[in-house]
Amino acid sequence: MPPDLLLLAILLLLSQGEARYFVVDREHDQFLLDGIPFRYVSGSLHYFRVPRVLWADRLLKMHLSGLNAVHYVPWNYHEPEPGIYNFNGSRDLIAFLRETAKMNLLVILRPGPYICAEWEMGGLPSWLLRNPNILLRTSDPAMHPSFLDAVDSWFKVLLPKIYPFLYHNGGNIISIQVENEYGSYKACDFKYMRHLAGLFRALLGDKILLFTTDGPQGLRSDNATRMFSLLREYEPHGPLVNSEYYTGWLDYWGQNHSTRSSPAVAEGLENMLKLGASVNMYMFHGGTNFGYWNGADEKGQFLPITTSYDYDAPISEAGDLTPKLFAIRNVISKFQEIPLGPLPPPSPKMELGPFALSLDGNLLSFLDFLCPQGPIHSVLPLTFEAVKLPTPFWVPNNGIHDRAYVMVDGVLKGVLERSLKQELYLTGRVGTRLDILLENMGRLSFGSNHSDFKGLLEPPLLGQTILTQWMMFPLKVDKLVKWWFPLQLTKRAQPPAPSAPAFYSAKFPVLGLPGDTFLYLPGWTKF
Repeated sequence: MPPDLLLLAILLLLSQGEARYFVVDREHDQFLLDGIPFRYVSGSLHYFRVPRVLWADRLLKMHLSGLNAVHYVPWNYHEPEPGIYNFNGSRDLIAFLRETAKMNLLVILRPGPYICAEWEMGGLPSWLLRNPNILLRTSDPAMHPSFLDAVDSWFKVLLPKIYPFLYHNGGNIISIQVENEYGSYKACDFKYMRHLAGLFRALLGDKILLFTTDGPQGLRSDNATRMFSLLREYEPHGPLVNSEYYTGWLDYWGQNHSTRSSPAVAEGLENMLKLGASVNMYMFHGGTNFGYWNGADEKGQFLPITTSYDYDAPISEAGDLTPKLFAIRNVISKFQEIPLGPLPPPSPKMELGPFALSLDGNLLSFLDFLCPQGPIHSVLPLTFEAVKLPTPFWVPNNGIHDRAYVMVDGVLKGVLERSLKQELYLTGRVGTRLDILLENMGRLSFGSNHSDFKGLLEPPLLGQTILTQWMMFPLKVDKLVKWWFPLQLTKRAQPPAPSAPAFYSAKFPVLGLPGDTFLYLPGWTKF
């Protein structure tokens, strides 16, 4: 019997047997799973940060560590344009849920609509910002269409898909989080939260356990006694839960890799388990921010998050087991049975290079391919959202969100960046061409999360003169690299040395069996 049919048969048999349920037993401060006291020891894995071909490998390693799985659902990953949905390939949420079931993992689903997760705009679609007055994460009654209109449309697509996978329906989703860290947001819209809870109930029924998550008001998450004492002030009865116990931390561009020691993580976990708490470790496997999906923070300055989401997690970005995993596994074994079976070895690695990169040409010479529909003409510059370019940018008072490469007659003159007070001194003459390449380094994903528009939010000035009559080129870099380069690179003459942003490429052979590898760029930097 094919695996998917076998899984379906198992779910049908379960649904025909005794009733399944996951509930809160407040009187005894615990969860009940089918009437038996239960606590979860789980770890976060984001399917959207792991290629689909690797889901089974990562989930197996989590299962063999004694865990249940938890993950978010990023709205913007599945609805790139209003009313256009993508659940294919690595976006196939249903396929991921089936993989978790095959690994005997329970799921605590966190579908937002806002998720944070250091993800582009906290999971909210950037096309929402085409309405410049929209109030995100509020009931927004005066705005038509409102934020809630978009939320309702999205959940009416998503939630029916996951309904068959709810635990009481024979699936493995035991609970669902509504919104995320709303206490850290500038709004305090009770109507908004009540609307979301009502929407979830209407589409999923009354049997599913709903919850939300907020931070511990500045307490360290490994100070179990103080953290849970604070929780008891607001929730006198019910199970103790830490839904985000940090195994490491995220990385910002230009800063050192964040780490947290294995003994500290193991000690904090053991202290919480001794108190009978349920714990979710964030992250157990971080993965990678592919494409343009990284988020950003605002902590006195704009802090974009790196492509890597390794997080110093127990399972590394490459999927390898770390000493931290074995320390955690040892702690868990003191409280519950660990699945039998050897843990998989590290994935095979291959070494390539070194090899030289060839210059293919300046970016400006590729505008016909990067923007085949031609430029948008405007007296004053428009934001990315206004020209419908689905990539993330933001700007401080000087109007740059997030990074501007300034060129005069094709020659780079300097870089201006958000949160930095800078000015360039330009010289030119009548007819001089000024080009500004704007880079979106990630929309804000935590906290204020106000409307983080990208591009030039204010018109540039030369002296006291406002520069007008702009041509704007939304650049489709991915399509150029995927379709044009492989066909054309061998036909192009060697271009002159670059004086502005440029494209480079290289060809290399893969000898023997393929394996994982890492890109190392000695001497390269982000100027």
